[in-house]
Amino acid sequence: MTSLSDFGAFVAHRNGRAATAEELAPLAFAGYAHFTAMQVRGGRVRGLDLHLERLRTASVELFGHALPDDQVRSYLRAALEAGPADLSLTATVYSPAGEFTAGGGAKLDVLVRTGPPASGPEGPLALAAMEHERFLPAVKHVGEVAKTYLLRRAVAQGFDDAAFVDRRGRLSEATIWNLAFWDGDAVVWPEAEVLGGITMSIVRRQLDGLGVPQRVQEVTLADLPELAGGVVMNSWTPGVAVRRIGSVPLPGAPAFLELLHRAYRAEPLTAP
Repeated sequence: MTSLSDFGAFVAHRNGRAATAEELAPLAFAGYAHFTAMQVRGGRVRGLDLHLERLRTASVELFGHALPDDQVRSYLRAALEAGPADLSLTATVYSPAGEFTAGGGAKLDVLVRTGPPASGPEGPLALAAMEHERFLPAVKHVGEVAKTYLLRRAVAQGFDDAAFVDRRGRLSEATIWNLAFWDGDAVVWPEAEVLGGITMSIVRRQLDGLGVPQRVQEVTLADLPELAGGVVMNSWTPGVAVRRIGSVPLPGAPAFLELLHRAYRAEPLTAP
């Protein structure tokens, strides 16, 4: 029986062992699952506690129960031991009962996939402003066709990516990114229904430790001229500069960008 781990240093594991094509085939036709994504360096990851909390909370939301953290950590370790010290890792939790079923209490499985390490685009980026609100925004769930669709629409219009504007006109997040802004003194996080990114949570708690002011407030396109810079962030990077959203330019803010990266580096790396 052929496993996907036979095709290089990176792996696809199901519940801590190499996944077979037969085991993965049903997942190719399913879309009811949630996941977390991380960058591993030297076999360790930043914000491990936040990743575990995300998986736990989302499992309870989608399935009514969650796997023990120790069990999830053992699956992460198995994947890391099979690959290089630096890599990208995605852990997806799903039920073999599949979608379109009422089996909320079904058994849970974990798919862990590793790949080459990533660091994100150079920037600065131009983001198209597109009206969109994600379903269950607090859950990092799979099967979000809108993200890719709106990304491709943005690129077709000459932008690098898309930022989302909700029905109240508030900027919320971008396709696979959180947004953050700088007013010259404080970090401004948009107030809207968004997915709380792990990198965002890491940066926020490290900025607290550094004594950097932060606040959450509604940000609209009309508010952007009053701000001194903006970035996107995700598991790849704590900050890529944004040069405009829609037709509204944002000034370069290298000190803001450096601050975010410094805060991220202050987060200790932890082995699963």
